[in-house]
Amino acid sequence: MKTLRQVKCGETVTVSRLHGDGALKRRIMDMGITKGTSILVRKVAPLGDPVEVNVRGYELSIRKSEAENIEVQ
Repeated sequence: MKTLRQVKCGETVTVSRLHGDGALKRRIMDMGITKGTSILVRKVAPLGDPVEVNVRGYELSIRKSEAENIEVQ
């Protein structure tokens, strides 16, 4: 299982599954990250938090804890 947190800068991945409980999962889905969505990792902060990604044509910064709940391939 590879998560979005483990993806390197410049890589494009596809979401295969979302983990987490109801409120967290709903928040991730409200940001436009759903199964089958393509995500480009633009930048990762020096300590790994936050991660800047490009999702559905817009820039999004997500926390490290949220990125660990996004399974990608």
